[in-house]
Amino acid sequence: MCVFCDDPALTYPEYLARMARLADEYGWAVQGVERERFRPPWAYTVGLTPRGRPELLVTGMPLHRCSELLDAVAPHLLHDEPPAAGERLRLVDGPLVEFVDVENPDVHLLTALALYGPPVRGLQVVWADDRDRWPWERGFRGRRGGQPVLGPRP
Repeated sequence: MCVFCDDPALTYPEYLARMARLADEYGWAVQGVERERFRPPWAYTVGLTPRGRPELLVTGMPLHRCSELLDAVAPHLLHDEPPAAGERLRLVDGPLVEFVDVENPDVHLLTALALYGPPVRGLQVVWADDRDRWPWERGFRGRRGGQPVLGPRP
């Protein structure tokens, strides 16, 4: 569970302040959303928006792996131009990924929106399976609930 869910004494404004402090201290924080029935887990960054970058989002893998993937990609966004939608790259010691613009950030990036408002943009880090197949390809080896792709591909 998340810190906010685990601490009944923590108010939502206090939780947002904690996330803002983490983002200020480390450059970003990661917000996880746990699996619910058939909906797979997902996680996203909070803190890249004030730096003029899109928030990153990953779906369909356990939260600790989502966090690892986000923590591997986020530093590059702070030092380079954000990848274009459709751009692919293989991460060092990681999967092949493709970037997809998140069509509805107001649905998937709630903590970032609560902190930074409507300018929040999202960029999904879509991962290929161990055979470099994508979730839109036949034979993709996903996990329970799959890997929802949250925007159109170019």
